[in-house]
Formats: sequence, structure tokens, C-alpha cells
Amino acid sequence: MAEYRIGTSGWSYPRGEGTWNGYFYPPGTKNELGYYSQFFNCVEINSSFYSPINPTWAESWVRKTPDDFVFTAKLWQKFTHPKMFEAATGEAAAISRDDVDLYLKGIEPLWQSGKLGAILAQFPPSFENDKSGRQTLEAVLDTFGEYPIAIELRHKSWSDDPATATLLAHFNAAWVQIDEPKFSFSISRELPVTSTSLAYFRFHGRNAEDWWTGNNETRYRYLYAPNEIEELSERVRASSASVQKILVFFNNHWKAYAPRNAGDLIKSLGLSFQGIPTLNLAED
Repeated sequence: MAEYRIGTSGWSYPRGEGTWNGYFYPPGTKNELGYYSQFFNCVEINSSFYSPINPTWAESWVRKTPDDFVFTAKLWQKFTHPKMFEAATGEAAAISRDDVDLYLKGIEPLWQSGKLGAILAQFPPSFENDKSGRQTLEAVLDTFGEYPIAIELRHKSWSDDPATATLLAHFNAAWVQIDEPKFSFSISRELPVTSTSLAYFRFHGRNAEDWWTGNNETRYRYLYAPNEIEELSERVRASSASVQKILVFFNNHWKAYAPRNAGDLIKSLGLSFQGIPTLNLAED
């Protein structure tokens, strides 16, 4: 039977309308990661998308979490979102070996401690299955293939092409199964399992109204209903016979909807979950 790990995309949301303070974290919580790891056994690192991790931070995260806790680290946007990188930095997104080494240096403490669950390469919806896209994808797989790696593709041109699954399977890379609002260009919600070791799910919410017009908080203002949790549970459970480990992350982070739904999914799968006191008290 596959090992289940269920958590959220990120753990620190201290400011803004969608803050987790008072909804997940009790007032005055200092060690947020330590508190989070009392309830969940995995988490995605968001900060590694914007810049390589400071290894000192990674060492601190290792110390603050239980021995069986794992992190997945988003790949730096320079590799997956070059236009976003250039807009943010004013620099050309020309990849060098130094960039690879800088990113890997940041996650080395996680890798050496056995707490690196996977590298997550998340590509934008505009990333299509054309010659350039295939070259980029294969370069990422070849560069980081010695690590557990999960690939999030969002344009339907990838799921329309059987060669995508063949390529990912060649590298034993997990094809990330996502849940988000459905648009005409969206990737299929039924993707093949491409890794024997890992299945990877990311649930972003279904807030179609704010998906393109909302900001980084309101876009994820969506709480999955009980019947939807059962639907997601069936999708997760279906992959359990094919892989060794299943990673599931909720990214509907508005006012701690993500940990609330992560707990719902854990219970739906029949796994042990102690419940989160703050979530039972603070309602939107």
C-alpha cells in the first residue's frame, strides 16, 4: 500500500485578508512550522520559486520538524517562468550551471537529512507542448532527474499528446494531478501515473470567478465541500496501487481553507487525524 502524505502549499501566511493567523495559528504563535508539523507530515516550500533557498533556513526547517516530516521545494522561477523572472529582476533568464548549483545548494540540507520529498517544477498555463516547450521540459528533467521530481503542466496540449507520459515515465517523474477551475485550454483532470515511486496532487480550488481577475489571495478563496472532498479522495485513492508514495497539497490558502480541507481529506481516506483546535473556532 502506498504511503500517504497530505499537507498544504506553504505554511506562512502572516498578512493580508487571507491570513492564517487566528484561523490556523493561535494568536502569538512564534514557531509556525513547528506548530504546523504537529498536524501534517509534509509541506510545499513556496519561497524557493522566487529565489534559491538560503541553506541556513533549510537547516532550521529540518531542526523544527519531526524526523518523518518531508518538504517539497518548488523549482526556481528562472527555470520555469522566465518572463516572470525577467519582469521581477530586470535580468535575462539565461540558465547557467551556477544557477543549478545555487538552487541545489539551498535544498541540500533537506536532501541530506532525508526530508526532501520532491522537487516541484510548476509551469505556467502559457507553457505549451511545442518544440521550445519540449526542449525546456526535457532539460529540466535531465538536470534534476537524480532527485524525486514532479512536473505540473497546465496546458491541454500536453495531455493531448501521449508522448508526454512517455517522456515523464522515462525519467520516473510524477505528472502532477491538479484540480482548479476548468477552461478551454486546461489540461485533463485524468492524467496517467508516470512514476512508480511517486504520485503528486495539487488542489488549487475552483474559484473560476476570481481566477484571472483576483489577486494572489482572492484567487484561492475556495473551500471544498464534503462531496468534493470525497471526489478528490477517490482520485487520490485510485493511484495508491501504482506508486510507493502519494503527496497531496491543498493550495486554497485563503484564511486557512487549505489546512481545513487537508484535514478533511485525511479523514476521508480513513487516516488518523487529531483535528486542529483553531480551525474549529475561527470561521470565515
